[in-house]
Amino acid sequence: MSDSAIIAIAAAFAIAVSTLGPALGQGKTAAAAMESIARQPEAAGNIRSTLIIAMALMEALTIYGLLIAFMLVAKI
Repeated sequence: MSDSAIIAIAAAFAIAVSTLGPALGQGKTAAAAMESIARQPEAAGNIRSTLIIAMALMEALTIYGLLIAFMLVAKI
């Protein structure tokens, strides 16, 4: 297998792993937030703002994986 093929596989693996973890975390976080809002509707504003911050931090992990994949592809 050539070096460029190995780098391409590594880039694909970086995207897959960096997307899988945050996706599962975002689903779990959104479910917990919806359950919290259902239990205490008066706290919906605070829960929503905390949820948005948490989602942004999790999404940053995916963007880091994308950045690593771009750096790997640039080496091909």
